[in-house]
Formats: sequence, C-alpha cells, structure tokens
Amino acid sequence: MPFEIRMPQLGLTMERGTVVEWLAAEGDQVLADQEIFTVETDKSVVAVEARETGTLARVLVPAGQEVVVGTVLAVGVAPGEVLPADWHPSQPGKVPPQPATPSTQVPTSAQAGPGGARKASWKARALAREAGLDIGILAGRGPGGRIVAADVKAALVGQAAPAELVAKAAPAVKATPVAANLAEALGLDLAQVSGSGPGGRIGQADVLAAAATLIRQKAAAPPVREPGPPGVASTTPLKGVRKIVSEGMASSAHTTARVTLFREVNAAELTHLRERSISQGSSVSYNDLLIRICAVALREQPAANARLGEGRIEHLDRVNVGLAVDTERGLLVPVVHDADRLTIPQIAAETVRLVAAARSGRIPPDDLSGGTFTLTNLGMLGVEGFTPVINLPECCILGVGKIVRKPVVVDEADTVAVRPTMTLSLVFDHRVIDGAPAARFLDRIAQLVEDPMLLLASET
Repeated sequence: MPFEIRMPQLGLTMERGTVVEWLAAEGDQVLADQEIFTVETDKSVVAVEARETGTLARVLVPAGQEVVVGTVLAVGVAPGEVLPADWHPSQPGKVPPQPATPSTQVPTSAQAGPGGARKASWKARALAREAGLDIGILAGRGPGGRIVAADVKAALVGQAAPAELVAKAAPAVKATPVAANLAEALGLDLAQVSGSGPGGRIGQADVLAAAATLIRQKAAAPPVREPGPPGVASTTPLKGVRKIVSEGMASSAHTTARVTLFREVNAAELTHLRERSISQGSSVSYNDLLIRICAVALREQPAANARLGEGRIEHLDRVNVGLAVDTERGLLVPVVHDADRLTIPQIAAETVRLVAAARSGRIPPDDLSGGTFTLTNLGMLGVEGFTPVINLPECCILGVGKIVRKPVVVDEADTVAVRPTMTLSLVFDHRVIDGAPAARFLDRIAQLVEDPMLLLASET
C-alpha cells in the first residue's frame, strides 16, 4: 500500500517550508525513524524522519522548492510492493507525478564523515548512549551508510545479522561523560576537540571552548547579499527570518503600551564573579549570569512573568528566558527553558548549544518557542543603553548595555571612585504590568547584579 510523505508542520506558525536536501534517492530503501530529507522553515533547517519502512518510490518535490504545509513531497511503498502506474497524490494539482527510477541498492556498511567521524543521526547516537552500545560497531543502512535509529534498535533486539553489525570501530576518544553528552547535544565531533585533562582527556570546558570557536568563525563570515537594481548596492529579500522579525517588531510596536525603565548598576562584583569562574576553568559569559539573575527575579516577581490572553492576564508557571542572537539569517531568540531550575554552569552549557544551533541554521523549533521573558545584550557592540522591542506575547524585555568604567559616588561622605557600571533598560507592556511592580522587578535584578553572592545562594 503506497504511503505519502508530506511537508510537516514544524511549528505553530509554520505555513510553508522549503525542501533543502533529499537524504535518500528514488529506489532507496528507508527505515522508520531514518532521516530522509531536510526542511527549511522560517527560522531553522530541520531533518525529517520517515514514519514507515519501505522504498522511496517517487520524489515529487525536488530540493529547493517551497510548498505549503501538508503538500505531498514523495510517495513510498511497503517492502516488496511496487507503485501502481496510475497513482496520483491525494492533493491533485499540487505537484505533477514524475517517472520513477527504481533501484534496489541498499548501503550495508558504515562510512566515515569528515575527519573520520562516523555518520549517525542524533537520535541513533542518543539511543546507543542510553543503551551503553558502542555505535562504532554498527553498520548503517541509511543514505551513504549513515547510522540511523532503526539500526540501533535492530542491534538491541537482535534483528540484524552479525555481518551487518560488525564494522571497524572508530578510535576511542578520552572524554568525561559530561563532555561527551554536551558534545552530542552540540553536534561536535569529539575527535576534533583538544583535551586539556590528564592524558589528553576532554572535559566540559574543552567542548565549550571548541563550540565558542565555531561560533566566532561563523559570525566572522561575511553575509551574502543579492545584487540590486541600478543605484542600489545590494538587496536583502524580505522573507524567512527577516520577514518574521519585521512583522513581529511592527506588531509589538503598534499594539503594546510600552514603557521603559532605566537603571545604572555597579557591575564590579558581577565582573569579579565571571573572572573567578574563568580562572577555575568554567566558560561562563555575562549573558549566562544575567539569564540566571533574570530567572531568579522572575520566579520572585511573577507579575513580570506574564502575558496578555483573551480578556485576561495570564501568569505563567514556567520561567523560560530567551536570548536574542544575531545570525546570518537574522535575529533569532533561542530559549533556555526552566532557567530558574538550572545552575549557572548548566545555563552556560545550554546557551553555547543554543547559540551554535541558531547560527548554524539548524536549531529545532522547540528551542525557539515557549519563551516567557527575553534578554538582549548589545554591550559587546559598544552600545551603552537602548530601548528594545518587546518580544510578543511576552510582557517584558531587558536590554543590557556595555560595562563602562566611570567615576561614581560610593558612600554617604560623597567619596568618588571609579567603578565598572552597566545600564539596564527594562521595557514592559503597561497593559499587563503596572509601573510599580515593573520597577520592583528591575530593582531585584539590580540587587542580584550588584551582589551576585545572593545569586549563588539561590542555587543551594
């Protein structure tokens, strides 16, 4: 019985998607849970897995074509079946059927990717890790010998023949369990990470440093611009992320009753805390500390962790802090979910993963949704203060400026000393929260910035 492969809806707001690449060709045998194509949404590129086992009989939508959600992209048939000559998609007129080019070739041995890394889907690696199975001894039956989840499942239940399971194992890499799990989440090949521990053992700090290097390299790449008409140097199409940002910011500016509160804070202790963390081998950024600070303040001041519903104000039970990230495709806001329940090192690991995924263009939709509050930091670009736009449906956003050393009065005797200061700008929607509770919320953030030992105490 033929089964249709459709354009999935990978987010609540997704209406269209573009097929980026087919990971299987017509005539290839595919397994349930095997990644068979990638889709570009408004915000990310996501690999899509097959729902059934069978043969990819016909591809109807080639790579590079954009279609609406639900469009039939391809058709498959169960093992041993043949696609009827008169088959047509259930949505006629969407795409014309193309002649099939059947093939029965199935990869039977795993191949190595760049740098000798074994090709395997993230799901296959996760299953193997949970089961304590060395993925290096498996043979992949996915495209190009890629190891998929079905290969791991088959090995665990003994469905694969011994000849299919035996393959040359990849050289072992010394790494701590925390480092291995973090590298898996970030999509990093541990073979390409230099270990600083005893005997070259790779630790969490090594993985974070390698990921940070990749982020810097990605950010340094020049943006690609399309040539414009006479008199115009270049043009940027208003689509994808750029279109989403444009529409979202305009909607926020036109619908919210925005008020901005500014607060200059002493950042000396915050700076010392970060320096101590770095000296102890922990890659903690100012954003990591500020996310934790905002999360604690949001839990204590629930009026700021709210949104406007249909005829009501909804106070939310989870604290999910979004971090505005500049990417080649535009502004994205990956979300640190349940940030109030995470320690500073856990937040640091999560932000590295999220930023790397956002800048690679392959961040899952779930990592971009569910935010209840947003942090945006332009201090690294030399900006001392600004008024950000609220990220709807949230009711607050915190802008963070550059840390600047300046003379300030430090006691009641009017003693003047030079201190590192930072300007915070809290923008809130007056329809949802009033000025007094917003000011108390900002005051609590300021307290935690100026005395971060209170922040550490909240983790015990």
